[in-house]
Amino acid sequence: MIAITSVYRILPNRPYGFAPQIALALFGGAFFVQNKKWAFSLPLISMFISDLLYQVLYNYGYSEIQGFYSGQWVNYLLIGFLTVFGFLISDGKISKVILASLAAPTTYFLLSNGLVWIGNGGYQRSRTFGGLIQTLIDGIPFYQNSLAGTLVFGAILFGGYSLLKSTDSKQIA
Repeated sequence: MIAITSVYRILPNRPYGFAPQIALALFGGAFFVQNKKWAFSLPLISMFISDLLYQVLYNYGYSEIQGFYSGQWVNYLLIGFLTVFGFLISDGKISKVILASLAAPTTYFLLSNGLVWIGNGGYQRSRTFGGLIQTLIDGIPFYQNSLAGTLVFGAILFGGYSLLKSTDSKQIA
């Protein structure tokens, strides 16, 4: 799971934000409730491996995207934090999975863009309410892809798990 999600994130021509890491954080939180270290580790290891691969590709001139850059730790912190949303859906109810799949990327969008605005990053929008709104507008394409990616990869992870679980119980019976 970690290898597939890591490699997917570095595929060329993938829409920015359409990645499985937020869905992986939700999945880890939902199914590794007893072992919270693994719940938090799954998306972070996936991100680290993909960032490492990005860096290698960047170093050899095969990618314009750097794997490691200053301030990147904030992304790791935010993705790790989103695992908490997974703890809230440990019963696996589809309505909770969908709600978390909408709430987690929305939270990430608001926090990450808010931090970009505070740190005067991105397009360096002014530190006014209008500048904050413009920073949020700047991030909408990424947000849309993040939302779609979380829903798609969440369906794959949670649906796949549910399918495997039902196949397992049929074999036992």
